[in-house]
Amino acid sequence: QVQFVESGGGLVQPGGSLRLSCVASGTIFSIYAMAWYRQAPGKQRELVARIFSDSGTNYADSVKGRFTISRDNAKNTVYLQMNSLKPEDTAVYYCNESPPSDWGQGTQVTVSS
Repeated sequence: QVQFVESGGGLVQPGGSLRLSCVASGTIFSIYAMAWYRQAPGKQRELVARIFSDSGTNYADSVKGRFTISRDNAKNTVYLQMNSLKPEDTAVYYCNESPPSDWGQGTQVTVSS
């Protein structure tokens, strides 16, 4: 199965921005939906954003207007542009198919002053 490696996380101040990248081990062209998930300490993993093969997108209400998911099939890469970050966005962010398969290590995003 296709595996995913996330990167781009880090420490950012509230109101700041980050762009996460997800590189797949194989083509993502045939994957119907790719998604970003996140899991904060003590909370369930949640779906953040999803992008379909036709480039249509879907976002959790908590990130609408702030996050943008995109995909570059030629690079087998999915991105998550995160703007106007809030402390509540602090979590480990994971990239996966939707519905998800095996999970990778994720990338830590910490929003704090």
